[in-house]
Amino acid sequence: MTSRAAEVVAQGKLNLFLRVLAREQSGFHQIETLFTRIDLGDLVRVRVTAGARSIDCDGPMVPSGGLGAPEDNLAWRAADLYTAVAEWPAGFAIEIEKRIPVGGGLGGGSADAGAVLRVLDTLNPDPIGPVALLQIAARIGSDVPFLTVRDPLALAWGRGERLLALPSLPPREVVLVFPPYPVATGDAYGWLAASRSGEPAASGSALRHLPELESWAGVDHTMRNDFQLVVSQHHPDVSDVARALVIDYGATRALLGGSGSTVFGLFDAPADASAIARGTGYATLLTRTSDKVVEVARTE
Repeated sequence: MTSRAAEVVAQGKLNLFLRVLAREQSGFHQIETLFTRIDLGDLVRVRVTAGARSIDCDGPMVPSGGLGAPEDNLAWRAADLYTAVAEWPAGFAIEIEKRIPVGGGLGGGSADAGAVLRVLDTLNPDPIGPVALLQIAARIGSDVPFLTVRDPLALAWGRGERLLALPSLPPREVVLVFPPYPVATGDAYGWLAASRSGEPAASGSALRHLPELESWAGVDHTMRNDFQLVVSQHHPDVSDVARALVIDYGATRALLGGSGSTVFGLFDAPADASAIARGTGYATLLTRTSDKVVEVARTE
């Protein structure tokens, strides 16, 4: 019997380093980054329908004002593009339980999109396969290709669609700190462009980092985020939180997550998230980096 529904935990991501390179004429920026999945994820369920299309989002991390029009949701866009490419299914019903904070740089919306692509291809009697999935993912956003593949650690460059899977590293403790405001990705890119005053961005290949990425010690040495300085200029508490995670609470490294506003700290032993929340005055969550990607489970 053909399954009509499946679900998966759409794991979020961290950018362990993130360089923003040249801007293309199209307006997109080239990037190079080291992605890792984390255990924290949204629960995404997809059911195949005879033609009706719907998306429903609930859960603790849905903003009070909701998530906007369905057609603007990356998960909806992923399903819509999949049906156009695969010519299947006729319709879909998507349910998302939001557990990843929205607008925090952890890739929640992109993870949902990648999860929808994986679920639909699992349900499809004639799957289109990983190459076609990546082509769809690249049309949605720069984080979506990584969050579609089954690799927990990867280098990415270009618009995020060029991926090199790396051997996974042991899971590591992570504390996420959430300032009470999002940082729009467009704003972060605008601030970065203004800070560069028309000077061309540096170029290069993420492949040069390969010898350093075989251990956490090497990863720690490469960690940087081009957005951190400019975001901190508009929100000084970002740099304050990152500094406190290392100096006051023992993180080995701390960095802005993506374009923000989440700040994450990496720890060699479990950290006291409650103490960090009291000290910073901001909400915190404990999670870990992941050494595997959660598999899709058929449900009916």
